[in-house]
Amino acid sequence: MTLDVHLDHPPSRVFPYFADPGRWPQFAPAVASRRLLDEGALQVGSRWAAVDRVGPFRVRFTDVLEVVEPDRRVVWHSTAPWNSRVEYVTTPDGGGTRVRADYHGDVASGLRLLALLPTPVLARILMRDFTGLRRVLTAEDRERARGV
Repeated sequence: MTLDVHLDHPPSRVFPYFADPGRWPQFAPAVASRRLLDEGALQVGSRWAAVDRVGPFRVRFTDVLEVVEPDRRVVWHSTAPWNSRVEYVTTPDGGGTRVRADYHGDVASGLRLLALLPTPVLARILMRDFTGLRRVLTAEDRERARGV
């Protein structure tokens, strides 16, 4: 599934949120936590202990950074049970950013039921991340305007 979304903020503001899983709980409703497992700077191969909320359940897995092109492209692989890959590509779009988010995977075990959801329902669930990111970026703008 691919989502194409416009955000009213430049790539330099948007991209860091996709490149840093530690920020995901701020805007992605399903993300319970992300914790860096490796020391040092973020680089290809960096791993994050991950916990997502799926209804009343907690799903534990590892996110692994596969590709990073600063302010342009980042690719994450999520291990079982998600067995998925998401690629975020950010490009300037007027005064904002066009984000193409490509989601692919082969969900395992009990999570396979999620794969049976109709595409529009899955898209609506994934769009909540972008709604949350808009909210976070707008709040940053308000704080900046107040001089906080």
